[in-house]
Amino acid sequence: MKKYRIGIVGATGAVGQEIISLLEKREFPVAEARLLASANSAGRQIQACGNLETIQETTADSFKDLDIAIFSAGSKQSLEFAEASRQHGCVVIDNSSAFRMDPLVPLVVPEINPEDLENHQGIIANPNCSTAVALMGLYPLHKRFGLKRFIASTYQAVSGAGAAGFDALENELKAQFAPEENSSTATKDSPFPHPIAHNLLPHIDDFREDGYTKEELKMKNESRKILGNPSLQVSCTCVRVPVYRAHSISLSAEFSQPVNVPDAKAAIEGFNGAELWDLPNANRYPTPLQYAEKEDCGVGRIRIDQAFDNGLSLWVVGDQLWKGAALNAIQIAETLVEKKCLKWM
Repeated sequence: MKKYRIGIVGATGAVGQEIISLLEKREFPVAEARLLASANSAGRQIQACGNLETIQETTADSFKDLDIAIFSAGSKQSLEFAEASRQHGCVVIDNSSAFRMDPLVPLVVPEINPEDLENHQGIIANPNCSTAVALMGLYPLHKRFGLKRFIASTYQAVSGAGAAGFDALENELKAQFAPEENSSTATKDSPFPHPIAHNLLPHIDDFREDGYTKEELKMKNESRKILGNPSLQVSCTCVRVPVYRAHSISLSAEFSQPVNVPDAKAAIEGFNGAELWDLPNANRYPTPLQYAEKEDCGVGRIRIDQAFDNGLSLWVVGDQLWKGAALNAIQIAETLVEKKCLKWM
């Protein structure tokens, strides 16, 4: 079996660490794992793909002789180094928002639109975490009934804000139980504008003039691009919740064809990447604890929506560090190999 030389930009971050773990878990054929990060992290050694690897500072020459580079270091790093990677003949799979809406860059969830990879020009975008999770529930229903519009309310874990988000919740909870020891650090360096422990914040990313946040607009624009439906109507409210890991999304969707619950459940059951977990009378519905570090997204609470004609309501939960980032990126790499479309130059 041919093996591939993989670069991981942002290797020391939360998503970078998950990428390293999942490459091993999924037995991706790695010939070399080149770990790239900031100058501050250069020189550290960590285990990756069976070897003790030394982290290197990311430069324009870091991508020489690589086959694939997975970027998880934010838009600034992607904009600075993606083209350099591409010029070296190395395919970029980018987890940031830098290229998602570029018409020349495919935005891909492999279970939904793998064919978009076939004409890539060296850069492939990974969708936002909440978009990826939501579509794992919506897409099989779209295939069965024809999606017209949907309303989403997201309940997003603190680790979606990176290690700083995880630490903020941890520090606030510690301060409540040992205030003398932890009160001074409870909200220090928090990425959130208000306390997050025992709280909900309807505020993720910056607000726009129309009252929506950038995060909420990602759900609309990215769903349109991935589904190939530029007229899809979407309204979204994104909420940060005091959960460590895995995003949950409440969805109400209207379809072009008459809907029914048995066919909806059958569509979910037949879709690779989604798991039907729906027996409310037995307390069976997806929860973040259940779907943290799980590859499939859970779908439950499927019912006829009482506000829409031909409408369904549902609840989707998925690990945003996996399906919303690291796992989806690796699945893109796997699909590129399977389709034999790594090379474009």
